[in-house]
Amino acid sequence: MRTLLFSVVTLVAASVFSVAVLTAGGQAGGRGQTPAAGARGQGARGQAAGPAIPRTADGRPNLSAPAPRMNGRPDLSGLWQTERTPVSEFVRVLGPGLPQIQPDLNDVTKHVINILWDVNPADQLVRPVAGAIMQQRQKSGRDFQSAYCLPSSLPAAMLVLNFKMIQAPREIVVIPGNGDPVRQIHIDGRSLPKDPEPSWMGSSVGRWEGDTLVVETTGFNESAWLDGFGHPRSVAMRVTERYRRRDVGHMDVEMTFDDPTYYTRPFGLKTTLTLIPDSDVLEYVCNENEKDRVHYRQ
Repeated sequence: MRTLLFSVVTLVAASVFSVAVLTAGGQAGGRGQTPAAGARGQGARGQAAGPAIPRTADGRPNLSAPAPRMNGRPDLSGLWQTERTPVSEFVRVLGPGLPQIQPDLNDVTKHVINILWDVNPADQLVRPVAGAIMQQRQKSGRDFQSAYCLPSSLPAAMLVLNFKMIQAPREIVVIPGNGDPVRQIHIDGRSLPKDPEPSWMGSSVGRWEGDTLVVETTGFNESAWLDGFGHPRSVAMRVTERYRRRDVGHMDVEMTFDDPTYYTRPFGLKTTLTLIPDSDVLEYVCNENEKDRVHYRQ
């Protein structure tokens, strides 16, 4: 098991922010190699929930077979991992020394570090109030919330390690592999709550547009950062996810973030999920054997 410590000092394009951040579980995270890291149970490594995986003649999973279906719709069940960012891309932006101080780059993607990684700074998406919050967070010495065993929330919960989807006729359950709270996506025709109780993961409803599942999530609290750079979110933020399973082993995902309080227009990311066959999500207990938080600056 590997630690998810991110200690990154970099410049944010034209804004020249100096950042020192912990992301994706931080020193407190549960996959550590050192005694200071939290514990992560081994769990069972068997067939994940969902339809049986088709096999080739030699018994290997056939990830290019047609996507399974349930009640006429694609069945999204399975253990999924987001497409990883090449180390060369991290080095291009963050410098050649990063792989030496951070060996676990394969456990996260670039958008966990900076949700606006692919956005041109000249687009000026960040409103002045959001920029001020980011600067305050960076100067305070505080880190990404999962360094304190708090939920990483969206989008990190879908971009760190892996996650499991379990599809039923009226609901899809998402179990993040990083220890975040379970997500419930209601696909029974209900609308989003009009006045939701703010929470780390928000309230989600889904609908089918052909073979694409569209998920709308609102009702977030403002405690979570969107990324390691400290981009904020407000209670008004709405996240739209679009999932299209093209075959057994691959699913295309688009995530759009709309938060007029802090950003001048919606923005988003696109990625590909790969099925992890013959495996399952493992237990993650951040607080177990956690010894680092007492050393953090408050």
